[in-house]
Amino acid sequence: MKRTRTLTAVVTLVALLAAGCGGSGDSAGGSSGKAGETYSPNIDPANFTTNVDNKYFPLKPGTTYVYEGKTKEGTERNEVAVTSDTRRVMGVECVVIRDKVFLNGSLIEDTFDWYTQDRQGNVWYFGENTKELQNGKVESTEGSWEAGVDGARPGIIMQADPKVGETYRQEYYKGKAEDMAKVLSLDESATVPYGSFDHLLMTKDWNPIDPASGVEQKYYAPGIGNVLEVGVKGTSERVELVDIKKG
Repeated sequence: MKRTRTLTAVVTLVALLAAGCGGSGDSAGGSSGKAGETYSPNIDPANFTTNVDNKYFPLKPGTTYVYEGKTKEGTERNEVAVTSDTRRVMGVECVVIRDKVFLNGSLIEDTFDWYTQDRQGNVWYFGENTKELQNGKVESTEGSWEAGVDGARPGIIMQADPKVGETYRQEYYKGKAEDMAKVLSLDESATVPYGSFDHLLMTKDWNPIDPASGVEQKYYAPGIGNVLEVGVKGTSERVELVDIKKG
């Protein structure tokens, strides 16, 4: 789901307050996304569920999303599988997502992401365990992080009620994982190998600590999720949904 790390800008950040982040309630209370201020969302395990049914980011166990795109190195393929496994992070039960990245048919990255949804409908990202591979051997685990460890904090990967102009943190591990997103539109259209879609949510996604990684626009279809990613600054790569497999 967090493919910007493999495909690889500063705006004013807004606070993730109860009324300001799609009705995130107490789960986001006490947080701040403004530059120079403390980001410390109030996480109450009782306010979360592994039943992730956000219309722009549904995670139904047994579903695998398949994406493809062209890079300078060749053809990249992502297989994002929603597993039936869960993992407890900061006392919160999270759904485990396995994201495998292939380059020209060879596995180059194998990642387990942890997502959960608060009772108000916001989908939160609690970290990842990632391995970069070369010739079948693990070369690096850089990029791995876990909310609650070494000052890392979870972020909102998808709001319950996105509104144009809102900006939010998707993750926060100071100096290592600080991806941001901003809602640009709620009525886009796009055609990808899997089909044609209207009324898409479009976001701007970037990493403020690594401007060289570029800026992407992501498109989310109601009832499906992410269908398209397009590089608009620092990258021209295009990643499209080509298939959805249901177990």
